[in-house]
Amino acid sequence: MRSIRGHHRKEHVRQESDGYSADDIPDRSRWQGRTHFRKGEARGSRRGGARGFEGTLQEVNVAKLPPLRRDFYDRDPRRVSRDLLGKLLIRREDKRHLIARIVEVEAYLEGDPAAHSFAGRTARNAVLFGPPGHAYVYFIYGNHWCFNVSCLPDGIAGGVLFRAAEPIEGIEAMAQARGISLQLARNSRLLASGPGRLSEAFGITRLRDNNKDLTMPGSDLWLADDGCPRPKIATTVRIGLTKAAERPLRYVIRGNPFVSGKKVTP
Repeated sequence: MRSIRGHHRKEHVRQESDGYSADDIPDRSRWQGRTHFRKGEARGSRRGGARGFEGTLQEVNVAKLPPLRRDFYDRDPRRVSRDLLGKLLIRREDKRHLIARIVEVEAYLEGDPAAHSFAGRTARNAVLFGPPGHAYVYFIYGNHWCFNVSCLPDGIAGGVLFRAAEPIEGIEAMAQARGISLQLARNSRLLASGPGRLSEAFGITRLRDNNKDLTMPGSDLWLADDGCPRPKIATTVRIGLTKAAERPLRYVIRGNPFVSGKKVTP
């Protein structure tokens, strides 16, 4: 989704705003925060305590967490980005699950010079022009996969890049996939802090996951809502771009230690 140069830029943080009010953002399919649980499926079922992004215990039962529906993604990527913060990313591996809470994303818009879709549809970026709610995975720096989700209606390009997540379940498996030891406390923060690390921790690759429908029941990779309270959000410029670098389209949970780069403090 990005044109990248390996240099550092000072981040200008904005609280709760990216320069647009909610009514300013065109919304071809307005999702109004309705539940993504099927009838009869309750929130808060027990499966051991999972530490939430505000230090609370969130009760996670994967069987009760269906994928976010397609209409969730069928909106402006800026709206989708904000609403993805605090949601759970879940990977099913045989009989176990890897779970992490999304704490940092970046939006890429239709006509965005920094987006892979800017030059038009190709075999590589076709997922971005397809139906909303599909995984778009690409290779970067010759050794990292980056995981995105398509947004907007079929035929209109847009997406969200997942930059960081807070591990909740399957932490040892994530560490093994990353090839790091959990004996050092700081390594837990590094498990999924950054798009390449996140993809590696969850075993996300282009061959395995590109164009995967994240809204399909039975998928081995999906995003879900466990009813966690809406977090406090900050926006900054996107990281490492050479084009449209000034646009505040990076969204993070304020104060969360698992965001990539410098922590955005409360």
